[in-house]
Amino acid sequence: MSDEVRGWLSPKAVAAEAGVSQEFDLSQCVREPIHLLGGVQSYGALIAARPHDAVVDTVSRNTDELLGRAAAELVGRPVTELIGQDQWALVLESVEAAAVPEGPAVVSAPASGDSATALPPGDAAASPGGPAASGVLALSLESADGRVRPFDVTVHRVAELLVLEFEPRAADGPFVFQNFYPRVRRALHRLQGAADVTECCAAAVREVQALTGYDRVVAYRFDGADGPGQVIAEARNEGREPWLGLWFPASDIPPQARRLYARNWIRVIGDVDDATVGLLPELRDGTGEPLDLSGSILRTVSGYHLEYLRNIGVASSMSVSLLHDGELWGLIACHGDEPKRLTPEVRAACEFFGIALSLQLAAVAEREQADELSGYRRALATLLTRLSAQAPDDLMGPVQGLAELLHADGAVLLRGAETPTPGDPLPAGLRGLLERLADSAPVGEVWSSDRVPELLGLEPADAQAQGVPAGLLFLPFNRDGDLLAWWRHELPAPREWAADPARPVRTGPGGERLTPRGSSAVHRATVRGRSAPWTPAQRVVAGELWREMSGLLSGRLAARNAELARTNEDLDSFAHAAAHDLKEPLRGISNAAAFIVEDAGAVLDATSLRRLTTVRRLAERMDGLLDSLLHFSLLGQVGLEQEPLSLDEVVDDALLVAGDRLAEQGVTLVRPSPLPRLRADRARLREVLENLFVNAAKYAADDAEGERRVWVEAVSVAEPGGEAGREVTAVVVRDNGIGIPPEQHEDVLQLFRRLHRREERGGGSGVGLAVVKRIVERHGGRLWLESPATAPDGSRPQSGGPGTAVWFTLGGAVEER
Repeated sequence: MSDEVRGWLSPKAVAAEAGVSQEFDLSQCVREPIHLLGGVQSYGALIAARPHDAVVDTVSRNTDELLGRAAAELVGRPVTELIGQDQWALVLESVEAAAVPEGPAVVSAPASGDSATALPPGDAAASPGGPAASGVLALSLESADGRVRPFDVTVHRVAELLVLEFEPRAADGPFVFQNFYPRVRRALHRLQGAADVTECCAAAVREVQALTGYDRVVAYRFDGADGPGQVIAEARNEGREPWLGLWFPASDIPPQARRLYARNWIRVIGDVDDATVGLLPELRDGTGEPLDLSGSILRTVSGYHLEYLRNIGVASSMSVSLLHDGELWGLIACHGDEPKRLTPEVRAACEFFGIALSLQLAAVAEREQADELSGYRRALATLLTRLSAQAPDDLMGPVQGLAELLHADGAVLLRGAETPTPGDPLPAGLRGLLERLADSAPVGEVWSSDRVPELLGLEPADAQAQGVPAGLLFLPFNRDGDLLAWWRHELPAPREWAADPARPVRTGPGGERLTPRGSSAVHRATVRGRSAPWTPAQRVVAGELWREMSGLLSGRLAARNAELARTNEDLDSFAHAAAHDLKEPLRGISNAAAFIVEDAGAVLDATSLRRLTTVRRLAERMDGLLDSLLHFSLLGQVGLEQEPLSLDEVVDDALLVAGDRLAEQGVTLVRPSPLPRLRADRARLREVLENLFVNAAKYAADDAEGERRVWVEAVSVAEPGGEAGREVTAVVVRDNGIGIPPEQHEDVLQLFRRLHRREERGGGSGVGLAVVKRIVERHGGRLWLESPATAPDGSRPQSGGPGTAVWFTLGGAVEER
């Protein structure tokens, strides 16, 4: 079975089709080019000619029987030799006046030389007087014996050709619109009085049956663009089994048929046993394909569809498309027990009726949606009033009323690691699912589905076991994973099918593939893995809530950031003042202890001397910590003097201070390639590199572990936590030293945090990496650690320890290498 069929049918249907022991493959139905079947129904004849010179390109092979000229005699000759120059001029005039770009342009002209008026289908009411308002082009042809034969002709355009479709005029003569219009007007009036979609369709099928005389007329609504359909209204003659409420599998109408239904309002099959008439030539010279009959009234029908109709006892049929927002919403399907030929006037009336019904259904749906949306907006206004009155931190917790707003089982506001969830507990698999879906979802656009397990290829039981909800609606706030989401549990829906939906095709009598439909074949099944559907009104109100909450959250986040900035400034000021004010008393304590030892050392016992020495040593250590605190706080207060500079030159400057420490520990500095120029504060960047070089020396691998190195380079990388796909230039200082355990990466960036005791690895206050991080952030950059570290060529160091790589960006543009 082909991939296109697998993508169209459900997994159960695919499995069922694979189990049928026939060479037939349903993918033949899906791939069949039904607009290029190369034939027409035999009750009419077709001629396609070039409009600029009237030369015939393609004809049906029955022109001799219907039009009195053999097909071979017409191809390559002017069509005016058949219909005359005057009638060809009427064709050109009528098509130009109709100017219908899609589908057939039905036009009107008299049979006896009077003036002609062009009317597109549906515009018949524009001129209620006489044949000119009938919507039919009436042409006449004179036979060899002198008899004049009248024809109804429908004209449409296909690429560079005009296609003329000839149908012998009915015996009852030209159509009189005055006798027909009252029935159409009455039918439309009944439609306008319908309160809802079902009532509107019920009125429509009754009127279409009265208009056409078919034995059964049903209104059929699709469950999604490619889904199955349900009969929601029915008008039938006595003795026929009811179909009302039955579902029909999606395989009954394959995708290419749905596309044609969306392009053409009406499709008529006069006789399912009709012998198809081929075209001459079979393949056109210019395209190598048969003539495109997408807009043809006479177009022949797929053999699969004819087989299907025979199996349900139908001899003739008509389908009228129902569209909503340009998409196929449903069909009015008409079935006759006997062959039936509809006149062009009746077809035009049914087409007009289909257009009017589509508009009416859209109006009813919009009215229902407007009423629904009004109720949701009142609930939204109440919710927003409460949210606006809450403290900023309350928005970070569960928002009461959020789930109830969309009649969902639960809701979640994801912001970073926080997952406040009003309603039912968060399903186990939902967070991971949201993260995957949000990666590709546009910010601020609603994503929704009432069949999430089906989209993921999961059986309902597996989805339930994995904690995947049946229904989901969400909107991302940004690209960082913050989003607003609602979910719904599974809502099993019992359905009565006209055939087993798990076996859309199966072997029938005489090897036929499509099983008969009918009440005797009703298959009852429950649809699993779906929730109640999300309505358009719910999607609209979700978007409105998203916009309001975005404003609330961004405004309050800005206020919180400003407050944090003020707090940080106050803390910096306090730390600076405290460190400065504490240094003087500490200096006094240290000096007093020194004087006591000098003046009274000879009379003090050993214990007192040891205690005084400890006091002095602790005071000196405290003084060093205060110096570090003073320096750290000044970094938040002193402005940066950024300038274009050479990173190579700054590395050289840093080695003037740190070079001796590296040499003492036998650490070699390596620059794999020239470093770029960038914008930074020279003194602060030098301090960053000095700290990192000194650390590389202090935490170098033990002597027995091979050569010690530290590399400095600039690399283009995806910034952690940045926008997806965005690359930045990062400076990386990596060594092959003892490394930093991953669980301590965050700790070592904090103030006064060390991995070892004070006296180990050269001592220190544990301020160096905190200072580095502060300087990087002041430049608008980011800093992150990697350990074990890779060498510049991407491999692990062959000697030394696991190593540490300190990556940082500076927020400024890189100028050049």
